[in-house]
Amino acid sequence: MRDVIIRCEKWLQNEVKSAGASGIILGLSGGIDSSVLAALGREALGHDGVLGVIMPCHSIKNDEDDAVLLAETLNVKHMRVDLSDTFDALCSSIGSEISTLSLSNIKARLRMVTLYAIGQSKNLLVCGTSNRSEYETGYFTKYGDSGSDLMPLVSFLKREIRAMAKILGVPEKIIAKAPSAGLTEGQTDEGDMGFSYDVLDEYLATGKIDDFSAKEKIDAMHRRSEHKRRAVPIFRP
Repeated sequence: MRDVIIRCEKWLQNEVKSAGASGIILGLSGGIDSSVLAALGREALGHDGVLGVIMPCHSIKNDEDDAVLLAETLNVKHMRVDLSDTFDALCSSIGSEISTLSLSNIKARLRMVTLYAIGQSKNLLVCGTSNRSEYETGYFTKYGDSGSDLMPLVSFLKREIRAMAKILGVPEKIIAKAPSAGLTEGQTDEGDMGFSYDVLDEYLATGKIDDFSAKEKIDAMHRRSEHKRRAVPIFRP
């Protein structure tokens, strides 16, 4: 795994150099994916080459605390932008009834707008934090957390992200916490999906799965989310 980490870090270095950028910028959520990406960036590009942005939006305070813990533990530059008032103003301006899922997606898209605003101003490439497990099932927001210049983690399953986290020195508190979008207390990725990451990862890695119900759910999620992974269709007369 260390060899793969080194190759990923060299890839980051090459991408930044070829773009003429000064480094990368990413959202720090307090979760394991953004923590691993921040750690990779810190090793590849140094302290001045990575900026983590903590963007609470009516968020759970513990997640923000974990994001700060990660940044301080690994000496990653970070800043805080509270998007709660911006979110409220936008929802108020829209006026009409907005679904719960749409509200969640608005938060993800506001965060990406924020990263691009800061990143462009500082000549930094925006990095997405989605892993392969999320990418294959569509468990990400189109033009939200997937809207980025680089996606360094999309080749890695969740279990591989955990292994990388241990090697890169991510605090055990972050590694051990249940993956969550941090929308409400008690909300977890696995609860939303209806199956565990262990089941999902094994199926993606080997094609084997004992739980037929989980297989149906995973296959359906992959089919429904195909539009998220392909280029925008263009009509050509």
